[in-house]
Amino acid sequence: MALQLSIIIIGRNEGERLLHCIRSVQAMDFPREAMEIIYVDSASTDGSPERAKSLGVDKVLEVRPERPAAAIGRNAGWKVAQAPYLLFLDGDTLLHPEFVKVGLRCFEDPQVAVVCGHRREITPPRSLYQRVLDLDWVYPTGTTAFCGGDALIRHDVLDSVQGYDPTLIAGEDPELCHRIRSQGYQIVHLDQMMTQHDLGIHTWSQYWRRGLRDGHAYAEVSHRLRHSPLPLWKRESRKNWLHAGGLVTLTILSLVGAIGLNTVWPIGLLLIFLALLALRTAWRARWKSTDKWTLLLYGIHAHIHPIPIAMGQLSYHYYRWRGQRKQLIEYK
Repeated sequence: MALQLSIIIIGRNEGERLLHCIRSVQAMDFPREAMEIIYVDSASTDGSPERAKSLGVDKVLEVRPERPAAAIGRNAGWKVAQAPYLLFLDGDTLLHPEFVKVGLRCFEDPQVAVVCGHRREITPPRSLYQRVLDLDWVYPTGTTAFCGGDALIRHDVLDSVQGYDPTLIAGEDPELCHRIRSQGYQIVHLDQMMTQHDLGIHTWSQYWRRGLRDGHAYAEVSHRLRHSPLPLWKRESRKNWLHAGGLVTLTILSLVGAIGLNTVWPIGLLLIFLALLALRTAWRARWKSTDKWTLLLYGIHAHIHPIPIAMGQLSYHYYRWRGQRKQLIEYK
């Protein structure tokens, strides 16, 4: 049987998560002789390359760039891939056994270049952060502007746009999709389970660092594409600046008012206002979940997360002003 699919898994110190990821690929509903499994390791110190080899991965590559980035690992993988279709996975995910079989059918339409499905957290209740961030993976199906790190992509299309941008430390997947859409192709988000993911976020500092990384991605990608006919994240970046700036300003004014008037009422009014904002967001997001407690947490998250995101945006512009490039922002 001819080779049809190359699965490219990237990882960096994923430990047992990587083994579970590889086993989920090997267990999917697809002929083993029609696929090859490629693992690309980014300077792990936990023996990940050896673990991958022990499970029978076809090709194991190691990259050790001065400035680590997921894009570098993905590029190394697809450049040695032999199949016409590529499946990219992060090493902390589990592949749904039916996704590839369903997703490949979309390529019967020659205008479809990228196919993704639903990504959800493996164990959302394990921490409040994972419960909340699980809902960030939920977005409408159909033709979409971009995908995440897990996706099926036509090999020839990826080659035509010269792969991922290795200079990006975050936001490389949406930026790639932007270039693909600029050539007239479509990105399709199926109403089909694709992967389960393990964020591994259990502390406030991890949550904060992830927000910083998101902000850096928003700022860098939107700045690069600001003059493009299809600008990406320009509106979201501006909106986040206003959101975070408004929250910080209101907080400062309430503290000054409380001190100046010698009363806690300004702080109380601020808390009431923030509570109402969180409830409104939770109500609007009710299509994402039926769990009221999770929705309430998500509403609170929606008005906290803009602050680290704004700091990540500010960090990008600061480093750019100094003529420097920020290193990879890791949160686990």
